[in-house]
Amino acid sequence: MEIKKILWPTDLSANAAKALPYVTSLSKKYNAEIHILYVIQEMAYHEPWYGEFDRTHLDKIHQWEKASAEKHLQQICENYLQGCPLFVKHTSSGDPAEEIINLVNKEDIGIVVLAVKGWKGSFPFGSVAEKVVKNSPVPVVTIPVTETE
Repeated sequence: MEIKKILWPTDLSANAAKALPYVTSLSKKYNAEIHILYVIQEMAYHEPWYGEFDRTHLDKIHQWEKASAEKHLQQICENYLQGCPLFVKHTSSGDPAEEIINLVNKEDIGIVVLAVKGWKGSFPFGSVAEKVVKNSPVPVVTIPVTETE
């Protein structure tokens, strides 16, 4: 098996970061690129809260979140991924599972490494992880997160 590109989707949480040791290990073993994806969920699809927001307000929130995500992704790359051959940062907006699958296809990703958390007990996956596992055209390695932070 040859892996040239690894996708690590992250929501920038401490739980998602628990997949990093696996991502870096695979990258070193296969001399593979690491693609990091942060998805901004589209707020226009959610019910309004505290009154209605116009499109300009939503666009400002989206721009702020994108800039914040790009800053955090850069910090992750600088602090944790220096030993890896190449890392590529991606941000997109929309449904996280759909955006993960879209990037897999667009970038010819070979494997997805995804931290998973969900309900305790017999339901180990959240909805994003479940959709990715069920619909990914490439292998998905799921890293169980037992403690939520």
